[in-house]
Amino acid sequence: MTPERFRDVVSLYQGLRIAVVGDFCLDRYLEIDPDRAEVSIETGLPVYNVVNVRAQPGGAGTVLNNLAALGVGRIEVVGFRGADGEGYELQRELELYPSVSTEHLLTAHDRRTFTYCKPLVVRPGAIPVELNRLDSKNWTPTPKLLELRLVESLRAVAARCHAIVVLEQVDAAETGVVTRGLLEAIDALTDEHPRLLFLADSRRGLRDWPGVGLKMNAAELAAMLDRPSVETPDDAKRAAGELARGSGRPVFVTLAEHGIVAAGPEGEVVHVPALPVRGPIDVVGAGDSVTANLTAALAAGASLREAVELAVVASSVVVHQVGTTGVATVDDLASLLDRIPAA
Repeated sequence: MTPERFRDVVSLYQGLRIAVVGDFCLDRYLEIDPDRAEVSIETGLPVYNVVNVRAQPGGAGTVLNNLAALGVGRIEVVGFRGADGEGYELQRELELYPSVSTEHLLTAHDRRTFTYCKPLVVRPGAIPVELNRLDSKNWTPTPKLLELRLVESLRAVAARCHAIVVLEQVDAAETGVVTRGLLEAIDALTDEHPRLLFLADSRRGLRDWPGVGLKMNAAELAAMLDRPSVETPDDAKRAAGELARGSGRPVFVTLAEHGIVAAGPEGEVVHVPALPVRGPIDVVGAGDSVTANLTAALAAGASLREAVELAVVASSVVVHQVGTTGVATVDDLASLLDRIPAA
């Protein structure tokens, strides 16, 4: 992608309206000062003294963070939070972005706010060290009334958006936003709005999802096609091409240090290698930065290869942000774009 073409594409981001539908989480970081270590008088166990607490949207919120960093003009939230302190924090963090609408972030009194609590040992001049994470999740099925309200919200934003990202973050089926009822609604919307871009990602895999764009890793691709593994970029190109032709929708496969493979329904298949590592890395959030950049670029009219190039650069930016779930700005992308090898 030339610098001129890059500027043409990203200049359109401010005119985009993109919805993010899925499991919004709160990422809460507890920064621990090891020099303030104590021992509990009551239990005799070590005490970790927290000297700073910071929070940011996680899960589907990480996709949103990246869309906001790119300057997308309007971002619609479709999801739920609990009527708890974590839910208040999550909503407050989302509303710090002027471009974000939380009209459809529903408050559910019978659900908890999905929270990742991440204790970090922080030493001056050293890379933060994450201790055992403390997660708060919902383990019972999403109530039917809440599911119906989410479907109504999805249909409302679909009527006014250029693209919709759907992200499933939960481990237990039917306990989050992306229920069978919501998938049925997406299936109907793909017929009603055939030009509307949908891009889906699920940590539980995308088998039996409606006809939408699919983003996954190599292991998830192999599982979808009932193969033992997808070992190389060439394997991924063949498998993704097969899946895209069969579904009639684009398929994107992240391959860690081997970059990203993409396949279009008309037979186009591209592979863009990852950029070299430039220091310590933290892969948390890299996949969500890929999802955000693919969606924004495609919604702005980028080609399949152009969108993948931007996603590869974004992931390289994010993995070098250690101790946080990072984002990539347009300026970040511009600074590394010339490192992408020519097609």
